[in-house]
Amino acid sequence: MLARPAIPAASLSSFVRLSVVIPARNEQASLRPTVEALTARLGEAGIDHEIVVVDDASTDGTAEVIARLEAVHPEVRGLRSPNPSGFGFAVRAGLEVFTGDAVAIVMADGSDHPDDLIAYYRLLEAGYDCAFGSRFVTGGGTRDYPRLKRVINRAANLGIRALFGHGYDDTTNAFKAYRREVIDGVGPLLSQHFNLTVEIPLKAVVRGHSYAIVPIRWTNRRAGESKLQLQEMGSRYAFIVLSVFLEHHLSRGDYRLGAAAEERRHRWRSARPAARFLVPPGPR
Repeated sequence: MLARPAIPAASLSSFVRLSVVIPARNEQASLRPTVEALTARLGEAGIDHEIVVVDDASTDGTAEVIARLEAVHPEVRGLRSPNPSGFGFAVRAGLEVFTGDAVAIVMADGSDHPDDLIAYYRLLEAGYDCAFGSRFVTGGGTRDYPRLKRVINRAANLGIRALFGHGYDDTTNAFKAYRREVIDGVGPLLSQHFNLTVEIPLKAVVRGHSYAIVPIRWTNRRAGESKLQLQEMGSRYAFIVLSVFLEHHLSRGDYRLGAAAEERRHRWRSARPAARFLVPPGPR
């Protein structure tokens, strides 16, 4: 299985600052430890960063937690989403205001491991446009993953993988990172809810951006309630997957990278072997 090759970092403008967008709806119990774990790990790694916490119409004490985090951590910035309530709307609000050279989307519930964010940063630093993770390859893993949710996840990702042939088995996971030019290039974004988690990476792939995949770990939340309602999301995921699939096959390349960027990538492909997955696929 192959990933699109990266343009070597030396050929790109200096990559320095990472933004982290965290959508939060009624995450009073989980938000503070999540943010503090991220700031601590990014600080240890010497990575210049900001953390944008987007309050998605919370009705608990989430806003007060954000205010306390801002007071203690200057790199934390709170934003009350100006959009209607919804995971996708909240993430989109954060993507409109981040200031870094790249952005990672991280869940507020503590399910994503800070060390994996560092691994993403290193991929972007190496020249990849997108850093993807998989919980289902050798070296990755899940803890306390609900059985039904896992079955649905595996079926959905198998279908997406078959449709797009991109060799990636965890497209639906929200936790990913992108260079700024990727976010600038995947619009207009349509998703209002969790289907945004597939819209951004699929558009990035079909529009010609490079990516690499590393193993990541996922731990089920210890507090609060999941906002993902599986029974409500099937048709929304299907709509987005179908729309990007049709773009890929019917748009005649209208949304792909410009000719100059494609030519630059072609030169690099010719000059070096294609980049492979950074880990071998594990059991499904």
